[in-house]
Amino acid sequence: MPFKKHKPEEIIGKLREAEIALAQGASVGEVCRRLSVSEQIYYRWRKEYGGRSIQQGCG
Repeated sequence: MPFKKHKPEEIIGKLREAEIALAQGASVGEVCRRLSVSEQIYYRWRKEYGGRSIQQGCG
């Protein structure tokens, strides 16, 4: 099954959604299911894109 390549803007948006859900008491597993990504991908994104805004994007 081919995988989807997410754009940096999409990743940052999904990380924001995840932060909100986690603040409301959801678990990381629940958040990952909502975002349709694995926990491994979530943590990788958070490490790479965490703390960035959409204007900063990639780089």
